[in-house]
Amino acid sequence: MRPQQNGYVLVSPDLLCQLMERTGDGRPVSVRELARVAGCHPSKIGHLRTGERSTADENEAPAIARRLGVDLLVLWAPTGRTVEAPAESLPMAAVSA
Repeated sequence: MRPQQNGYVLVSPDLLCQLMERTGDGRPVSVRELARVAGCHPSKIGHLRTGERSTADENEAPAIARRLGVDLLVLWAPTGRTVEAPAESLPMAAVSA
């Protein structure tokens, strides 16, 4: 049995339904097609739509967002450890000669 990998939480089931009705290319996408693209069972997409389930793994969430034509973080919120912000470079000071 493989360990549970829930890397993302769905922001809103209603948003998922709306995006499925009109994707980035203007056409609707079916539950079966979205499941095929995401590599999961159609019942998982159905449960995401109804709110019975709210998580997807690191492979499914980006695939769903890509097929719907939206950025990942429009539809999903990452879970797990906090990602550290990159260090900012310090401004250079002028040195008198």
